[in-house]
Amino acid sequence: MPLTAYDLTYRTAFITGAAGGIGRASALLLAEAGATVHCADLDEAGLDETRALVTKAGGTARVHPLDVADRAQVRAALAAAGPVDVLAAIAGIMHTSSVLDTEDADLDRVLAVNFKGVLHVCQEAARAMIDHGVRGSIVTMASGAVDSARPGLFCYSASKAAVVQLTKTLASELGPHGIRVNAVAPGWVRTPMTTQHAAEQQEQMESTMLRLSPLGRLGEPEDIAHAVLYLAADASAFTTGQILRPNGGASMPW
Repeated sequence: MPLTAYDLTYRTAFITGAAGGIGRASALLLAEAGATVHCADLDEAGLDETRALVTKAGGTARVHPLDVADRAQVRAALAAAGPVDVLAAIAGIMHTSSVLDTEDADLDRVLAVNFKGVLHVCQEAARAMIDHGVRGSIVTMASGAVDSARPGLFCYSASKAAVVQLTKTLASELGPHGIRVNAVAPGWVRTPMTTQHAAEQQEQMESTMLRLSPLGRLGEPEDIAHAVLYLAADASAFTTGQILRPNGGASMPW
């Protein structure tokens, strides 16, 4: 595959969750590949840092303070960005509680961001792609949690399982328009989100993941960003409705 298959010059990417972690790493990598990146997140300070890093590296970035759970905000942000060639729906939150201790408010909050937030940005981006005849790529962020049952991660796992189904259905519906839709399901990755929400179990969780991985290491945001780039670029032109699992081999589902 020629390297031009990863060239995103003259293309526009919209990335949610871009203030840090996998979202920031993806924004930097897509900008390095030539894309103009529109970075969206609730964390305005983090967005400014991401924009500065992209600019320092010679790329072009625009920022959009955004709560993906608010459809009106999503519609306004994507309208401001204009039709995009690539959507990377990466924004997400975690909540830890056992099933028996989970309150309705806990589940509603996680689903509002991790599932409905992805739905909102996918709908708005896809409508603009269709209206402007863009044969684009949509990349959603699932999780290795969809392949196994982890105590305490019910809300998170359920939301990501919903994203997987959304991804496959969208791929079926948008394929005739030349729009590809795929998901990335990372294994355990060191990000601000995972360290914040698993602080008490961090050592145990990382030890477990290291034991499960044949590669013997944990993931870094850049590992996942390369998967996002592959699915965003022409290198994956014949790939849609798929779940790419960069997880160090910790899970190997059929």
